[in-house]
Amino acid sequence: HYSGLEEAVYRNIQACKELAQTTRTAYGPNGMNKMVINHLEKLFVTNDAATILRELEVQHPAAKMLVMASHMQEQEVGDGTNFVLVFAGVLLELAEDLLRMGLSVSEASYILITVIEGYEKACKKALEVLPDLVCSSAKNLRDAEEVASLLHTSVMSKQYGNERFLAKLIAQACVSILPDSGHFNVDNIRVCKIVGAGISASSVLHGMVFKKETEGDVTSVKDAKIAVYSCPFDGMVTETKGTVLIKNAEELMNFSKGEENLMDLQVKAIADSGANVVVTGGKVADMALHYANKYNLMLVRLNSKWDLRRLCKTVGATALPRLTAPTLEEMGHCNSVYLSEVGDTQVVVFKHEKEDGAISTILIRGSTDNLMDDIERAVDDGVNTFKVLTRDKRLVPGGGATEIELAKQITSYGETCPGLDQYAIKKFAEAFEAIPRALAENSGVKANEVISKLYAVHQEGKKNVGFDIEAEAAAVKDMLEAGVLDTYLGKFWGIKLATNAAVTVLRVDQIIMAKPAGGPKPPSGKKDWDEDQND
Repeated sequence: HYSGLEEAVYRNIQACKELAQTTRTAYGPNGMNKMVINHLEKLFVTNDAATILRELEVQHPAAKMLVMASHMQEQEVGDGTNFVLVFAGVLLELAEDLLRMGLSVSEASYILITVIEGYEKACKKALEVLPDLVCSSAKNLRDAEEVASLLHTSVMSKQYGNERFLAKLIAQACVSILPDSGHFNVDNIRVCKIVGAGISASSVLHGMVFKKETEGDVTSVKDAKIAVYSCPFDGMVTETKGTVLIKNAEELMNFSKGEENLMDLQVKAIADSGANVVVTGGKVADMALHYANKYNLMLVRLNSKWDLRRLCKTVGATALPRLTAPTLEEMGHCNSVYLSEVGDTQVVVFKHEKEDGAISTILIRGSTDNLMDDIERAVDDGVNTFKVLTRDKRLVPGGGATEIELAKQITSYGETCPGLDQYAIKKFAEAFEAIPRALAENSGVKANEVISKLYAVHQEGKKNVGFDIEAEAAAVKDMLEAGVLDTYLGKFWGIKLATNAAVTVLRVDQIIMAKPAGGPKPPSGKKDWDEDQND
């Protein structure tokens, strides 16, 4: 018989275990894909935990704690969301084992507090040990070859087999826009997806690519001077309505001619200022288009104000709110603007030849939208890994090597601790085995065999040895030599957030939801019953 406390804790743990199990089978390069259909009936085929969690509507409040922890990891590091979920899920599973160890009802709350304290001590110890496991660090983040080799691991977990090609693309894009200050902005790497060809046809462009067609006749401009308008490319309309009384045909002719002349003067003023490309954020009037063609202006219309802002940042232009001639300071510059056809899709390219542009675009090609979405997620993880490396260049071995070493050292630490804490500390160490175990199970290899081999090698002092994912049987190899490296910050935050989430769930003994009580609904009655009938 469980006490009310134990019953509540077990129910919470069960919900979290089920959630962690969902993403556990998607862990690592050989992880299975999930087919997620969200509330809008949009289909996602992916093994990216961040996407799966974002599209799932998790109802259970305790399981939501894990989801929040993995969202925090996504915001802080941009990768390693699955690590947080799997690790937190196993911590809770092992806490349940400790609770089930035949304790009497009266001791339930005491043992829970002991488990929580043990986990917190073990987490603190793990974060102290972690810096000693650093095996290398990034030397030069402006060397595309070196950066590509560091991005392999994060790209490999999403796109196994294409990681070398994609890591090279991401490295080129990131290095080309890394500012001298070193403050790298993830938003400066844009992705444009165009169906057709294959992944190998993907490329990097310095500048921006829009899936749009040009409005006028001019489709290519070299040495472009760009005027950007946030308003429609149309004649001025008065704020208030006016009435014009026209008595004869001549007056009607003069009226429309006056409008044409005004439009002519406005477009001529833009052309005379030296601008040869006009980008507008609103609709383009037929008359304005006619005069733009007359003065050889290239016209591009962007509906999104975000695209307009990014373009301004890329070309160094100022978005003007009214159709006035731009000054030299307000105009943007880039080497060429041209209309191109990629597959059967028309795209407008704003190209910067100089290497250190403000924005780079990765043009992704693929056979289906789902495939390209998955590649975009891999690119996103790669770019975030580069951002993390600009903050902290340290790297730890991947493939479960770091986890097994932490498990070994924390087990030793647990043996030195007096009191009941030691059981929780040893369970915390055991939880780290879940990572190489998940990698092995998803690769179709006996997990126990892999873990025993890893422990044997780590006892000899080889800290960098992890699970060899490419071998047929249970095999291990040096991760530093294989180039399978994880970022130090990713592991640091992953361990911290997973432990916090697990401890928070264990501290909860009741879930109280503010909902109306059950039973029949009260009669609605007549509306306005208190109104006087005679009114």
